[in-house]
Amino acid sequence: MAIAAKPAPPGLLSSLNNRFHRAALTVYMVVVLAHWAEHLVQAYQIWVLGWPRPQARGVLGMPFPWLVASEWMHYGYAVVMLIGLFLLRRGFTGRANAWWSVALALQFWHHIEHALLLIQAHSTLRFPGTTDPTSLLQLVVPRVELHLFYNSIVFIPMLIAVYLHMRPNTAERTAMACSCAHRTGRMSIGRATLATGD
Repeated sequence: MAIAAKPAPPGLLSSLNNRFHRAALTVYMVVVLAHWAEHLVQAYQIWVLGWPRPQARGVLGMPFPWLVASEWMHYGYAVVMLIGLFLLRRGFTGRANAWWSVALALQFWHHIEHALLLIQAHSTLRFPGTTDPTSLLQLVVPRVELHLFYNSIVFIPMLIAVYLHMRPNTAERTAMACSCAHRTGRMSIGRATLATGD
């Protein structure tokens, strides 16, 4: 199967997926990792430390409790993450693009769930049998566990995509417009030379 290079139109999007792809991807992944870590800390506070759920607010939620309580903030982050996945997608080729697209699709659903929570938080609309804002899957899975799950199933395909993007095979490397992977296919570590990709 041949992988054709994607023609990039001039402009910001082209630059973002070409010469600035590695920098943008690094910043984006650090933000996503920090957000995922917040969910892991919150789960640790509940399951290991035995804190009541309202007090388990992660790291940033301890000094800034409004961060956990604000549906606008949660929805806003879901949208920013969705936009980041969309904007950086053109820089990925082959297998990495497939995994990045999986993360994009999963994040789209995660964004829908947050949109439902936001709408309910600012209206009287509720699902039957609920009194608080509730997402669809939250009807069967508690919110903390559900959003840890959502963030995990979005983050894992992103990690796989980045791993494959940094280690492309020959066809993927040829189609790449960015410099995220070493162009020679070989990477020096001290005296040893390791083959990457292929």
